[in-house]
Amino acid sequence: MKTAIVGGGAAGFFLAINLKEMMPEMDVSIFERGKKVLAKVEISGGGRCNCTNSFASVKDFKMVYPRGHQLMKRLFKVFNYRDAYQWFELHGVPLVTQSDECVFPVSQDSHSIIQCFLHEARKHHVHIDTERKIETLDELRDYDYIAVTTGGSPRMEGLRWLEPSGVTIMPPVPSLFTFNIKDEALRSLMGTVVENVSVMNPGTKMKSGGALLITHWGMSGPAILRLSSYAARLLHDNNYRLPLSVNWVGRKDAEVLDALNDCMIENAQKQLTSFRPFDLPGRLWNYLLEKSLGARSTNRWMNLNQKELNRLTNVLCNDVYQIEGRAAFKDEFVTCGGVSLDSIHPQTLECKSYPHLFFAGEVLDIDGVTGGFNFQAAWTTAYVVAMAICHGNS
Repeated sequence: MKTAIVGGGAAGFFLAINLKEMMPEMDVSIFERGKKVLAKVEISGGGRCNCTNSFASVKDFKMVYPRGHQLMKRLFKVFNYRDAYQWFELHGVPLVTQSDECVFPVSQDSHSIIQCFLHEARKHHVHIDTERKIETLDELRDYDYIAVTTGGSPRMEGLRWLEPSGVTIMPPVPSLFTFNIKDEALRSLMGTVVENVSVMNPGTKMKSGGALLITHWGMSGPAILRLSSYAARLLHDNNYRLPLSVNWVGRKDAEVLDALNDCMIENAQKQLTSFRPFDLPGRLWNYLLEKSLGARSTNRWMNLNQKELNRLTNVLCNDVYQIEGRAAFKDEFVTCGGVSLDSIHPQTLECKSYPHLFFAGEVLDIDGVTGGFNFQAAWTTAYVVAMAICHGNS
């Protein structure tokens, strides 16, 4: 029996290795269109490979899988983050969970994952064929099973070769990207990190929270990346031109106003610039003071009037900017879209209209926010496909 795996990335190797461990007699071949396998794994997580997450803070799968959350919740009954953690440790890659619940190799080096995959592939005699672009399913007619693990495609053209199988393709659009914001005063604060920020697109239900990084092109950081994932299609449909509301302190207006009133009483003689509430970075605090109070931003706390307190509260809680395009997230390129989940059997990830054709990884219309969730989706879906092929051949 022979299985062809189209795509030499994370999902492809994980599928191949698990399939060979389940069925040593299976002949497995990986076809990679590029010169190098696992290239995306190498650069992921800044070269450290955030390979999964502890899920300790995940109360709802929709928080971390904007698309595909129901399927992922179901598939986790077969192979979840605990299984992935154990798998890597049993295969010689010790892992560590950070305070933010992201899981990395102890080595802090993505090559630990790559070397593991290559070692296991060699040990199990997996055939690896690089610079081999599969353009039609007919090229693989000699194989008993086909698994497509090509990852996300930035353009629809990269997925059209699958259409003869009868699958529906959800048009791919970028996810996980940073925002261009043409505000020179804001950009002058580049390098400033603000914790516990809330961001949203006004007039929509799209909102996110976490750390925010001000850059020389606008805004980045987990809060922005998560919002870009939640609002991926909305932003695309609006040509990446939407307003962005920033709550710099992650608190409600009334709570912030009360806190500012307390500041007036406790720091009456101090200048506004010399006392920073909410542990805001100094440069950001001065910028927000200037933005809300203008020339009076150098005044003393005791001299603030109620209108000025309201303006300062508003800029802290409802500071509005205009998104003027997107910038690629350099560590990872993720898309939403791909093979529609309506086109596959949810228990096996086999194509409903083309028997023995399976899909795993980001080629499916499943994508996660930053934090190791996309790799976990790769491990989970690949393992499920391996089991499906194994059981289908037993």
